[in-house]
Amino acid sequence: MTARPDLPTAVCVMDPAIAGQVLPARLRARLSASVRLAPGPAPSAPRATFPAQFAEAEILISGWGCPRLTAGVLDRAPRLRAVMHAAGTVKSLVSDAVWERGIVVSSAADANAGPVIAYTLALITLAARRTLTMAARYGAGWPRADDRSGADGSTVGIVGASRIGRGVLAGLRGSDAGHRLLLTDPWVTDEEARRLGAQRVELAELCRRSAVVSVHTPLLPETTGLLDAEMLGLVPDGGVLINTARGAVVDTEALTRECVSGRLEAYLDVTDPEPLPAGHPLLSLPHVLVTPHIAGAQGSEVQRLGRYAVAEVERWLTGAPLLGAVTREALPHLA
Repeated sequence: MTARPDLPTAVCVMDPAIAGQVLPARLRARLSASVRLAPGPAPSAPRATFPAQFAEAEILISGWGCPRLTAGVLDRAPRLRAVMHAAGTVKSLVSDAVWERGIVVSSAADANAGPVIAYTLALITLAARRTLTMAARYGAGWPRADDRSGADGSTVGIVGASRIGRGVLAGLRGSDAGHRLLLTDPWVTDEEARRLGAQRVELAELCRRSAVVSVHTPLLPETTGLLDAEMLGLVPDGGVLINTARGAVVDTEALTRECVSGRLEAYLDVTDPEPLPAGHPLLSLPHVLVTPHIAGAQGSEVQRLGRYAVAEVERWLTGAPLLGAVTREALPHLA
């Protein structure tokens, strides 16, 4: 089927290794009903590049591996009016030149949030039972009843009322485990925290009272190293740290000391640096689980991001509000 010449031109630019999973044939067919989809980078390309058709593009569908949209790059795409990012953060993608040219930006971060929320809720269930510690002790004998801990009634501290942080709170609030929920976020009021089902407290109090601390704040200058030696030292013995946000929010050296001592458990889907160097102590501790950034959409799940981006294209073409709109003002505070 030949695309109508009057349709706007869209170009998909992302790592060729993932493009076919994000935008499989059926999604490309759906997209082709609304736009003239120009060929993207060749599958043999080592990483995403901008094809010659970028010069005609009015819409860019970007994803992991898309080069940064600098002024020089945008000079090659004078007709570009919208960027639909079929992934999460756009911080590494957009430059000031994007905003200066009035280009609309949307991110599929909401579509990526669902898997992260589900993954984090599963980790909290494991963490409340001190699963890693109990598994490591299995070889030494069956644990006594007073050595066991259950999930019901645990105090869980959420650091950051981001979209994922709010989703985790909603999941915990909707469970029958009776968790006591604490929240720290400088932009959230006491009343808003109550509506989220949590008590708003300062970070130090949250660390002091929580059996499980789960990190969901974006990485900003003021949140870099937020959970430092002092804050981690306040978490009670046997406490657990979960980080599915950004590695640099946690002081890696301080966390390593706490975990090497056996005082804290940790579930880390992100680290600083990322990846951790071979032989790093956190990689071999039995009560620490380090995973390679798998909380977000994986495998067939990445189609969620493609569906979201295609729907945003359709909304934009009809003049409907974009659900994933990103503004210049909001970008510094996003993940």
